[in-house]
Amino acid sequence: MAYHLKGAPSILLAMQNPQDILQHVFGYHDFRGQQERIVNAVIEGQDALVLMPTGGGKSLCYQIPALARPGTGIVISPLIALMQDQVTALRELGVRAGFLNSTLAWPDVVDTERALLDGELDLLYIAPERLIQPRTLDLLHQANIALFAIDEAHCVAQWGHDFRADYLRLDLLHNEFPQVPRIALTATADMRTREEIIERLQLEEARQFIVGFDRPNIQYRVQQKDNPRRQLLGFLKDEYPQQAGIVYCLSRKKVEQTAEWLQKEGFNALPYHAGLPGNLRETHQSRFLREDGIIMVATIAFGMGIDKPDVRFVAHLDLPKSIEAYYQETGRAGRDGQPATALLLYGLEDVVKLRQMMGASEGNDQFKRQEQQRLSAMLGLCEVTSCRRQILLRYFGDTLDEPCGNCDTCLTPPQTWDATEAVQKALSCVYRTGQRFGATHIVDVLRGSSNEKVLAQGHDKLSTYGIGQDMSADEWRAVLRQLVAAGYLDVDPEGFGGLQLTESCRPILRGEQRVHLRRDIRTRKPTSTRTARRPDADITEADRPLWEALRACRRRLAEEHGVPPYVIFHDVTLRDMLERRPQTPGELLDVSGVGDSKLERFGADFLEVLQGTPEAVEHAQ
Repeated sequence: MAYHLKGAPSILLAMQNPQDILQHVFGYHDFRGQQERIVNAVIEGQDALVLMPTGGGKSLCYQIPALARPGTGIVISPLIALMQDQVTALRELGVRAGFLNSTLAWPDVVDTERALLDGELDLLYIAPERLIQPRTLDLLHQANIALFAIDEAHCVAQWGHDFRADYLRLDLLHNEFPQVPRIALTATADMRTREEIIERLQLEEARQFIVGFDRPNIQYRVQQKDNPRRQLLGFLKDEYPQQAGIVYCLSRKKVEQTAEWLQKEGFNALPYHAGLPGNLRETHQSRFLREDGIIMVATIAFGMGIDKPDVRFVAHLDLPKSIEAYYQETGRAGRDGQPATALLLYGLEDVVKLRQMMGASEGNDQFKRQEQQRLSAMLGLCEVTSCRRQILLRYFGDTLDEPCGNCDTCLTPPQTWDATEAVQKALSCVYRTGQRFGATHIVDVLRGSSNEKVLAQGHDKLSTYGIGQDMSADEWRAVLRQLVAAGYLDVDPEGFGGLQLTESCRPILRGEQRVHLRRDIRTRKPTSTRTARRPDADITEADRPLWEALRACRRRLAEEHGVPPYVIFHDVTLRDMLERRPQTPGELLDVSGVGDSKLERFGADFLEVLQGTPEAVEHAQ
């Protein structure tokens, strides 16, 4: 096995105070937000449900109690591919960590199980499918367990966007180990999902910690699809050349085609979806975590639990199914707190495709209704003319008193127009064509097209034929898209995407209600005080040689230890070094992110750079 399970640093054996563990193990001087309250509750033996945004420091909420309480902290994680990276990062901090999953050879399984029973592990990561096996439960009953941490707890939601069937069995923890505290954590859960987590994990008595969902460093943008490849290419070249990001697509085929196209355009892009061989997925994920400037083109199979802090953008080329999925996926950008962008391109065809997928789902009627409601909320976020962040936070029960100033609708307020007459024409055309045709046909009829389909259906004889020639096809598609988003039109989920009137459109057709829509303007970048630039663009020319030398030192150590550079130190830590210019081990320990173990392992290397002459700094690069 690649991990040495013995030889814990003596400092861990002596520490039980959470503040000491925070500082000496993790290198941070202060807890953030509600972290300290959560940590203390679990140390005291209480159960907890924690909702905290990605990058908010969820892992510390169970890692510190696991180190402070007697025994081993058991972490249930659905992501086998990431366990080794998480364990490796902990070992760099001097924490005795291991994992049990299907990737281990039998001798390594035995070695890890022995270490658990002998009290040689502080944290043990276990895949849920292994946890529920009788052999594993018997093993845990013999061990001294400090706590159970259920990571990505929203996976228990049976009809959620990241459902894992094995999570439904995790209620056994309450029954089999009633005296062991449990902490369930997730970054994404609306009220309905929270209730399901509580019910299925039997956390009715747990303390709930709902931390604010806002990620103010992420700039949210939504654009209508208008040649998506051209839009994505412009976005990448203008704003994020040679920087790490994720591009999400709905289908595996589109993932592979998009990755291949980006490679031809000069980007270091890799595909990732569940249909690729496991070893290839693992290779691509490892490259994304360890190399700079990789773009991962993926389905939703990729991303949960990704700890890479310097993902600068997340782009969606297809509409997510829900705000929860959108928030979860965009949250993988900017974990380091630096500016990041979430770009979403969507069109009416996305709505049709998702509605058809929902109609073909094996779920019951209640599930289908809930999915439709979630999709409608997602569409509402796309079409809103006010601050997107306020709408996004409100969905999760959070509030933002003032517009954020960092989303496209704040930076470039959309134009609106009185579309009542156009809407009446569109609704009438949908009705007179029989409420069974898609948007393309409706637009053709409105604009008076004489194509074969219009003539074959006899729709050139309708009163609505040609009444919309004053508007372009794109303008009519925008009207229909917004009518679907607003609930005035529905998409037949069991047919071929036919548009249908809803009850809410009656007042409009009767002339009792006016409708204002947003005026689509072909792709434009929002006017922003934050222009596209390198994340380190604020570093002065005088400081840049030392900055690059620190990065080079980190890169060398990462290669030597076989870990991603951010496992050695985050950029935030290097910036703090650059500002403080520590010259002694004691001064280096005051830098954010430098704990005792990393000081011992890496301190001399970084101090050599920090103490060096200009010639030495230049040589380090």
